[in-house]
Amino acid sequence: MDIPENASTAYEDYYYLDHFVITQSIPTQEPASDIEPIVQILTVIVYSVTCLLGLLGNGLVIAIITLRMKKSVNAIWFLNLAAADFLFNVFLPLNIAYTAMNYHWAFGRTMCKVNSLLLNLNMYTSVFLLTVISFDRCISVVFPVWSQNHRNPKVAWLLCVLIWALGFSMSSPSLFFRDVRTDQDRIICFNNFSLSWSPSDNQLGEMRHTIVTVVRFLVGFIVPMTVITACYGIMIFRLKRNRRTKIKKPLRIIIAIIMTFFLCWCPYHALNLLETQHRSVSKDKVHALFSIAVPIVTSIAVSNSCMNPVLYVFMGQDFKKFKMTVLSRLANALSEDTVHSSLPRRSFTKPSSMTEKETMLL
Repeated sequence: MDIPENASTAYEDYYYLDHFVITQSIPTQEPASDIEPIVQILTVIVYSVTCLLGLLGNGLVIAIITLRMKKSVNAIWFLNLAAADFLFNVFLPLNIAYTAMNYHWAFGRTMCKVNSLLLNLNMYTSVFLLTVISFDRCISVVFPVWSQNHRNPKVAWLLCVLIWALGFSMSSPSLFFRDVRTDQDRIICFNNFSLSWSPSDNQLGEMRHTIVTVVRFLVGFIVPMTVITACYGIMIFRLKRNRRTKIKKPLRIIIAIIMTFFLCWCPYHALNLLETQHRSVSKDKVHALFSIAVPIVTSIAVSNSCMNPVLYVFMGQDFKKFKMTVLSRLANALSEDTVHSSLPRRSFTKPSSMTEKETMLL
């Protein structure tokens, strides 16, 4: 879709960058700096490594849980986390090609929408799952008897279905606002919040842009992280009161996953919020900042989709025990365990027979 000449000014006032995209709304402008080509190459490398590790790692997690493990509550949480990351990584080659071709989108408007939808769906489902996991563990520590009677796989599956439905609904703005346009000799995938090229729709588009960004920041980051922090604060307080309790691998792994998610997504949300305030800065400065910063923070956020299997391998057992295979480490990390150090570990070849009653604390 070519942009009308009389609408070019309206577009130039709009959103310079967004997910996986450098729109360069001033076509005649020279690159902001010599760093941009380097950033572009590094972004392709990060995407490629993320895609490879994400497909292999999350694929192994899904296979192990599906084929070799008892469907405990923990296994269901990890399975859905892996499924969200795996689904996103399946479509990541589109973004690798898009970035490698100097941000030329050759896959049509529909895939432009789906691509953005999957990024947001991955973010929402991951953080919602982490929130539910944190709340689940908090309840198990604070109300162990109630948790023992109500914590079961059926409830976990129901919560996962609700999480996927909520994540899809929160990601749905991508289906409405994501669009493509022709810019000289390339096609760009971007957010068209005005849903038209009329200058009179600029104000409405800005309002939509701000609402979508702020809601995504609050619902997809601030609120979940606040709940997660509160849950683990309560858990640590209660566990310290019981000196006989030793924090074991499940809690360590979940904390590591949450911290990794926070570090990967925090810069992304911060820059998206900054984008809504770009009118207070000159266009040249905005372009120089976002043309370098957005690919970097987006690649960091994307890399989170391959991190969890790596954490399972390195934290599931003492890393000094090199004789353990990758599959054994994954299976050990994903299995249920208790906070008590006296219980034996389970091997990969024998499904764990540990009951929910034994594992209710963590």
